This record gives sequence, structure tokens and C-alpha cells, in this order.
Amino acid sequence: MASATSTKTYWVYFFVSLLVTIGFLVVWPEWFWVPLPFLFTALVKAFDWL
Repeated sequence: MASATSTKTYWVYFFVSLLVTIGFLVVWPEWFWVPLPFLFTALVKAFDWL
């Protein structure tokens, strides 16, 4: 299992990616899928599933 510090960093990455995804959804709705891989990768790493 990863250390707690490492998962905290990934949680920060997840929330930043979430804000970017929401921003894309508001500004460029046809391009909102571009940040999704970063969002879901950060989520999986934050849950320490990978």
C-alpha cells in the first residue's frame, strides 16, 4: 500500500483535474473528454487501486 502522503497528493491532483474538467464542460463542452483520463487516473491512484 502507498503511504498517506502519496494518496494526499493524488487527491489534490484529482480535485484539480475535476475543476479543469468542469471548466472544459463550461467553456468547450465538445472537448470535456480530453481531461477525463487525468481525472480518472488520479481518482484510481488516490484510492490506491493501482
